[in-house]
Amino acid sequence: MNEPAQRFLVVRLSSIGDIVHALPAAAALAETYPDAHIHWAVEKRYAALLAGNPHLHRVIAFDTLGWRRRLTRSTTLEEIWNGVFDLRQEPYTAALDFQGLWKSALVARLCRSPERIGFNERWIREPSAAILYTQKVSPPEHAHVVEENLALVARVGAQTRRWQFPLPWYEEDDTYIEEQLGAVGAKDFILINPGGGWRSKCWPPENYSELIRRLHRDRSEKIVLSGAPAEEDLIAGILRSAGTGSAHYFPTTLVQFIALARRARLFIGGDTGPLHLAAAVGTPIVGIYGPTDPARNGPFAPDDIALYTHAPVDHTRDPGADYLSGISAEAVAAAVERRLARVHE
Repeated sequence: MNEPAQRFLVVRLSSIGDIVHALPAAAALAETYPDAHIHWAVEKRYAALLAGNPHLHRVIAFDTLGWRRRLTRSTTLEEIWNGVFDLRQEPYTAALDFQGLWKSALVARLCRSPERIGFNERWIREPSAAILYTQKVSPPEHAHVVEENLALVARVGAQTRRWQFPLPWYEEDDTYIEEQLGAVGAKDFILINPGGGWRSKCWPPENYSELIRRLHRDRSEKIVLSGAPAEEDLIAGILRSAGTGSAHYFPTTLVQFIALARRARLFIGGDTGPLHLAAAVGTPIVGIYGPTDPARNGPFAPDDIALYTHAPVDHTRDPGADYLSGISAEAVAAAVERRLARVHE
């Protein structure tokens, strides 16, 4: 068997939105070097996002988040050793670190690659990790994060004119979603995701309840809420407070959520993974943003709407942090009307 001309390792361990935003860069590598083998190092819990990706020849899954919780166990050390051994099975032409953390830079350093390419210190969360790179890239100023990622692969000559987001699809997940939607009579629906990784990026629950009441009053679509298992209490409280019969929730896996987003007339939510998945599959979006800037992290379809409150940047995960303020339910409802009107123009 002939060896591939080149091998590239994409390092983007987490999380959902960041992995989605790196997909076009991996596609650009495959498009530019069709004979190359492209591998992706990712956290185990997010590996499902890469299943069936036509541009990837191998997915290398690590459980660094789990290892951190059980470092003293002998089985953890064995898992780490096996992960490093797996990483070093094949040499790479270049390893590209899209994450900019010490752990991601270390993954790039441990693989068998003479070139380790990452972003310049100014652009990464843990600037000292850049010491492990052999090349550093400064992306364009004021660019969308997808364009930043494309600048990284441009260092190895990869170019593209289109953003590709190959996401998994399974018939059984489609069937599950159709059954759940049918059970609540939601043939035509608006999808709302009220949760998020940082409380400071989340719109207040009472605002979502008010928005649901407004949509119930003014529109004919059903409303479906989505969220992670840890957000089910939040969602239940929103539904109780909304007090309408038009809003519903049912649990989904990550891939089932993608199937759900593909069917929605509109997605409403903040800067979190579900919004980026919805953007990737082309669902119309009304985003609720702050403190992160939608110019960099927001939906990218020209007709999508991102409402942005210029609050001080607070990247804290403190559960006691304040909710996102400065955007009213009335403003979001008006944005919904504008965005849906554009679908028919």
